[in-house]
Amino acid sequence: MKKNLTRKILESHLSTPTTMEAGEEIFLKVDQTLTHDINAVMTYLAFEAIGIERIKTECSVSYLDHNLLYLDHKTPDDHIYLQSVAKKYGVHLSKPGNGICHTVHAARFGAPGKVSMGGDSHTPHGGSIGMLSIGVGGMDVATAMTGLPMRLTMPRVVNVYLTGKLNPGCNAKEVILEMLRRITIKGGLGNVYEYTGPGVETLEVPERATITNMGAELGATSSIFPADEKVRQYMSAQGREASFTELLPDEGCEYDDVIHIELDKLTPLMACPHQPDNVKPVHEVEKKKVQQVFIGSCTNASYADIAKAALVLKGQIVHEDVSCTCAISSKQIYIQLLRDGYIEMLMKAGVRLLELACGPCCAIGQSPADHGVAVRTTNRNFKGRSGNANAEIYLVSPETAAATAIKGTFATAEEILKDRISILADIREPEIYPMDDDLILKPISSDESEKIEIIRGPNIKPLPVPEAPEERLEATVSLKVGDNITTDDITPASAEFSSMRSNIPLMSQYCYHRYDPTFAGRAKEMGKSIIIGGENYGQGSSREHAAINPMFLGVKAIIAKSIARIHKGNLVNHGIIPLQFEDKQDYERVEQGDDLIIKNLLSRLSERRVEVFNMTKNTTFMCTLELTDSEIEVVSKGGQLKHIKSLLGNKSEMN
Repeated sequence: MKKNLTRKILESHLSTPTTMEAGEEIFLKVDQTLTHDINAVMTYLAFEAIGIERIKTECSVSYLDHNLLYLDHKTPDDHIYLQSVAKKYGVHLSKPGNGICHTVHAARFGAPGKVSMGGDSHTPHGGSIGMLSIGVGGMDVATAMTGLPMRLTMPRVVNVYLTGKLNPGCNAKEVILEMLRRITIKGGLGNVYEYTGPGVETLEVPERATITNMGAELGATSSIFPADEKVRQYMSAQGREASFTELLPDEGCEYDDVIHIELDKLTPLMACPHQPDNVKPVHEVEKKKVQQVFIGSCTNASYADIAKAALVLKGQIVHEDVSCTCAISSKQIYIQLLRDGYIEMLMKAGVRLLELACGPCCAIGQSPADHGVAVRTTNRNFKGRSGNANAEIYLVSPETAAATAIKGTFATAEEILKDRISILADIREPEIYPMDDDLILKPISSDESEKIEIIRGPNIKPLPVPEAPEERLEATVSLKVGDNITTDDITPASAEFSSMRSNIPLMSQYCYHRYDPTFAGRAKEMGKSIIIGGENYGQGSSREHAAINPMFLGVKAIIAKSIARIHKGNLVNHGIIPLQFEDKQDYERVEQGDDLIIKNLLSRLSERRVEVFNMTKNTTFMCTLELTDSEIEVVSKGGQLKHIKSLLGNKSEMN
């Protein structure tokens, strides 16, 4: 049987035989994991609670790269904890200043054919080198580090067939924006997008990373490119050619669907507020006065990205009304840009350089002005994602961002460079990257690790463990929300809020803070409640706090029209039952404050269909559970932590 690339990797990692039909539950051996600081404390608290002495993966890496803005003691305390726990359990640790997790991981750890799971939704970045990389919640990362096989719903594999070559002034950002324009933010649910065709050969690894990274916005399980000659060149430039293995789909293999994109037909695109799929050609968007431009993030801060932006800015000056900042994605890229003069070009143009970190992408600094217009090369423009709910965020390529910074309104690189636009086509990734891993702390021996004391600051509180569900659930609707509620809506971003994520009693007070500031107090007072949601509930970031905080406040179930993949997994892991309206019209018939009853809940879980009685309105409606057998088992036990301990045979009592 001729096989596509995704199927080859999945098949080689199966822990139990299966037919691998799309929608079937499969179990995989995971090679690598990654975490980042603002989500990782919960992951390692869970791993501590499991009770094994050392990680069982080939390689696990803890990155300190998101919240480097130390407002008070909380975040530095978290970083000290994460460094000590990494030493204790055999985890690599990438210190602040080394770079953003996805960029560093693909460069210094990733390898073709591996399966990687990361506690961040943009983990599919690793698909750029032919590695199947999947974003999950932190509890799933903790599970993978135990060596237990990871559950996954077998995805559909969609071939994205690329032809042609990008024109100068266009970026790989245009490819993923075009995908979003066609497929939408939830159209990729249950899919892996596998890129093939002659156009693939024209894209270097960091360009591919832009596409696979932002493929998360499609709702996809992952995205992947073949491990071809371009990947070999990249890994050679990283001094890691020995880790390269050619990995290609078989010629003539089958896919569940095919999408064709002609690269040379693409023009500069822009995602308009407030969703990444609200995509239009830049020249069709109404010109607006721009107050802020940000160039950077894991999606678009490669060597070539920054160099091209610098060439657009060379000899120009940032518009007097624009604040333009840049965050380069790794130390090695920064050093090479410095050597080649691009940093000087940026600074002479009036661009301010930020830390090598995620920063503005997740509202850690650089919040836009009141009702401001900001243009960014990041991956998300949800309302409030920037730290300011009334700002308008537009997503573009680095070339377009640089041109906009000069003009003070939406512009393309061609408008600035005109007949010199072809100079952008000459930019290539370095033949050899500066290699210095001094900021990566390697694991110590197991004998040495026994002596390590885990250091916990006062803000680090125990991981809450949910109770198992009861046979009869009787609860009030504490909140009703609309479509496309994001995890940013549920658990807001920013340096201040991110620093609270190790302290669920504190953080839970701000649950839904920007959407409904009265929710947390109301839910806590109710003691037990249900949330009603619309389509695509829980889209966006993988942050499991969007499940932990409601659970801590007594939320027992979510009833929604549909639920985003990662968030659904987080709800299961933390003991909240994810239900979906069988008839979506029933959403209109339930209101906040209604009292609901689900009888025979536990006995009906295996049937994946329950009846809900609305006592307030004296009506009934049906809900379904789109869960696998193992997910039903996890829900029945009261979450993943209890499930893991039972699988490992640890009978210690959970507190």
